[in-house]
Amino acid sequence: MARLLKPAGARQHARRERQLIASNVADLHGDAARDRNTIRKTSSLTEKGEMINGFGDMPNQHDMLTGSDSDGRAFTDGLDHTCNNWTSDAATARAMLGHHDRNGNGNVSWNSAHMSRDCTAAGLVATGGAGKFYCFAIN
Repeated sequence: MARLLKPAGARQHARRERQLIASNVADLHGDAARDRNTIRKTSSLTEKGEMINGFGDMPNQHDMLTGSDSDGRAFTDGLDHTCNNWTSDAATARAMLGHHDRNGNGNVSWNSAHMSRDCTAAGLVATGGAGKFYCFAIN
């Protein structure tokens, strides 16, 4: 789980160690055309401060559960993009994933790269992840 914290009273988004990740929400959700954040493999750490394997590492664990489009918003197409609101581990459910290392198959989006195969633990691993998610909190 990448732990990104937003300092109290500020609009900037910072990592656990207070490294600036984005100056505002628009920059936080930027993609290739709006790339104004520092979300990369080296800045996406576990709650213990450990680096998460990325594209090219074994095992690849760069897929992060987001459920959102590249603007950080919920999808409006009526389909499930969140493993039934993060309550399902079914082979029939799917979730939108992002790449914490901004790498893989030409898609550099940290929050909306591709759908999971399904919502089972094995399905998330097979897609290139480990069931990890981003955690944003207000200090």
